[in-house]
Amino acid sequence: MNTKNITLATTVALTLGFTGCAQQVISAPAAPKAVETASEDAGLYPPNPKAGECYAKVLIPAVYKTQTEKILASEKSEKLSVVPATYSNGTKKMLVKEASEKLVARPATYKTITEKIMISPESTKLVVVPATYKTATEKIMISPAYTSWRKGKGLKTKIDGTVTDINCLVETPAKYKVVTKKVVDTPATTKTIIVPAKYKTVTKKVVDVPASVKKITIPAKYKTIKIKNLATSSSTVSTPIPAEYKTVTKKTKVSDSYFTWKKVECRSVSH
Repeated sequence: MNTKNITLATTVALTLGFTGCAQQVISAPAAPKAVETASEDAGLYPPNPKAGECYAKVLIPAVYKTQTEKILASEKSEKLSVVPATYSNGTKKMLVKEASEKLVARPATYKTITEKIMISPESTKLVVVPATYKTATEKIMISPAYTSWRKGKGLKTKIDGTVTDINCLVETPAKYKVVTKKVVDTPATTKTIIVPAKYKTVTKKVVDVPASVKKITIPAKYKTIKIKNLATSSSTVSTPIPAEYKTVTKKTKVSDSYFTWKKVECRSVSH
């Protein structure tokens, strides 16, 4: 599609607040018939608007170019011929059983001892002293500040295209009221009482001489087997095949059509 024929510029003006608006509308030139649909929409309203400002929604057409290009028809490759490996006979000493150790155990000996143990640790007991309260007043918000869209009138900024809509963002302040409530005057506290630990005497059997072991080494076992050894490794012979190319002409899109927002001035705002 020829970019010179894409002339549609649809504009939607958004006015934020009432600053800078008068009573007359400056008429914009009529837009020609659209020949392409925008690939991306800029949304119903502009991003990050500011109160007291107006914005126009404008269609930017797509851009195309025609180019000749040399493309790869078939890639460079290789033809491989395999030369098999050769082998010779030989022998090899193979491990049948690994070396190991045999352990001879010597049992432990025991003795009886008397020991004082703790059955419950020292602890603390808390006595609670209740908190005291008082009455206080507080200013609280019953409805937050907010903004709302109002219709705008009279476009002051000159825009190439047709203005389809004007909107203004109006701010309403928050509302508050004073309430009375009960709050802590003196926090609750605790009194700590120490409970001593408790012990008892027990008799138990403990190790006198630990158990031990004696290590006996058992040697590894081997046997000789017949094997085939590699004499020459397999190999390949490579024959190169060059790449093939062809020339093609194609039309490509440089950039998509899209909507964008532009800051404008208007003469009045609807309420």
